[in-house]
Amino acid sequence: MSIKRLYYGDNLNVLRDSIPDECIDLIYLDPPFNSKANYNVLFKSSGGDRSEAQITAFEDTWAWGIQSEQALLELQRSRGELAQLLDLLVRTLGQNSLSAYLVMMAIRLVELHRVLRKTGSLYLHCDTVASHYLKMMLDIIFGAKSFRNEIIWQRTNSHSDSKTWSRLSDSIFFYTKSQQFCWNPIYVPHDPQYIADKYRYVDENGRRYCLDNMTSPSPRPRMMYEWKGHAHPINGWRYSQETMATLDSEGRIWYPKTTKLRPRLKRYLDEMPGNLMGNIWTDISPINSQAAERLGYPTQKPLALLERILSASSNPGDVVLDPFCGCGTAVHAAERLGRQWIGIDITHLAISLVEKRLRDAFPKRRLEEEEGTRLVAGVEFEVEGTPKDLAGAQDLFDRDPYQFQWWACSLVNAQPFQQKKKGADGGIDGIIYFSDLNREDRTSRKRLKPQIKKIVVSIKGGKNIGVAMVRDLRGTMATAKAEMGLFVTLTPPTKAMLQEAARAGFYRAGNGREYPRLQVLAIADLLEGRSQPEFFDMSLGELTFKRAQRETPQGQQLAIAPPPPRDAMDGPDEDDEDDEYDDDVLEDD
Repeated sequence: MSIKRLYYGDNLNVLRDSIPDECIDLIYLDPPFNSKANYNVLFKSSGGDRSEAQITAFEDTWAWGIQSEQALLELQRSRGELAQLLDLLVRTLGQNSLSAYLVMMAIRLVELHRVLRKTGSLYLHCDTVASHYLKMMLDIIFGAKSFRNEIIWQRTNSHSDSKTWSRLSDSIFFYTKSQQFCWNPIYVPHDPQYIADKYRYVDENGRRYCLDNMTSPSPRPRMMYEWKGHAHPINGWRYSQETMATLDSEGRIWYPKTTKLRPRLKRYLDEMPGNLMGNIWTDISPINSQAAERLGYPTQKPLALLERILSASSNPGDVVLDPFCGCGTAVHAAERLGRQWIGIDITHLAISLVEKRLRDAFPKRRLEEEEGTRLVAGVEFEVEGTPKDLAGAQDLFDRDPYQFQWWACSLVNAQPFQQKKKGADGGIDGIIYFSDLNREDRTSRKRLKPQIKKIVVSIKGGKNIGVAMVRDLRGTMATAKAEMGLFVTLTPPTKAMLQEAARAGFYRAGNGREYPRLQVLAIADLLEGRSQPEFFDMSLGELTFKRAQRETPQGQQLAIAPPPPRDAMDGPDEDDEDDEYDDDVLEDD
């Protein structure tokens, strides 16, 4: 059964309650860095103004408290060595935000190690704020011998206003659970200068090649034979006589003018995989303000970064887990490369953004066939932890009204309005921007230009929801200069509320239809599909949320080329390296 699932909730609880032992092939996590900053999701309004159209996605600030004490006590009971390290760090650093962050990460890393298969890998993305402490914890949890590498990703360019060395990079720690793990080497194109220097020969077909020596790097008695008048090297040839005959028949051996020099192998550039990717990554640009894949989510990572990691350390069908999934780049990459996946996030805002991203990127499509057309389903996945019925919605409201508002906004495809903070919000909990023709120009024969219009959304839960709140939304619509309003209520609307909404009249849209200017929508009806917002939008929703780029049919692995061919009859020696040239046998150029 395919595993494609999003979880809303604390990843520690989700890991413990829903993810069994050793079922994950690859974990990528990009946790908060303890930067003491608030990260906002940016939504552009109709005029491009961001100030009123942003909300805090998460607060990257931690404080020592009862949860920190409980986590440390739990680790002391179960992971003595790790608890000793944390106890030392807490006593040295003090009970502050950094130590609280480290304890929070430690108890989650223990669970991530538990759910990882024996052949699995983990990549932890971090910066310099706490990277050295995180690596110490990983060395204890996974074992120092399980550390494979530290990838340095250059995420930005130098800052001219920096008062010290500019911080340009992030670190990505690569660990495996055992010595047996999935590894698919990633190759990148050769540098043009390298090609010019090394592949400087061109055959009669225009194919560029270099000359590689055919000498065995270590003594091989079975390879000590004469070949077409050429004596064998001291250690023998690299290939058997059968392989040499095959290479010769294919024209892959270069022969010198004299038998005093040795033949060499032609290695064609178009058959070479490229350079093996190292641990310094400077070729993947960060998400900038103009990037096509930018969704406005803070700390969003490039899709190419995750595709490289997934291609190297997993295979199609493997299960990928991102416990801090944010806007879903890791699960997007997993879907694109044909992996199964699990994403977890603690905010409904993130989960709703991931849902929309996946459905935009992998929509239903029609395939042309001889018998006609058939509809192919887009990505199908489950969402756990979000309300599925009225009781679940009430429970969410009782636990966290802000998360309830974000979730309810997703029911009507509205962007949440303003930040999660105390104080008046002007009666607006969400906004929908839509495109329509200007009514004043409708009778003109001139070509009409679409106008950007606004719908304000009011979310109400709890008790005492009544007609006065609907009346307030009418006033808010006028103040905000909104064409329409949506009143989303957790309790069934009364007859008086519906009558008050009807007094707002109708909005005549560019398609000629009239829509109620103020629509009252019960959450139970939205959940069960009995109602939905009614309005005409020429932009098909793209003004409210940026639409993720549509993907073509996927499941393709990044190009991973095999190493250069060797003699199939003879296994490679441990020190069997392909030197580009053997200086003692080269003919003068």
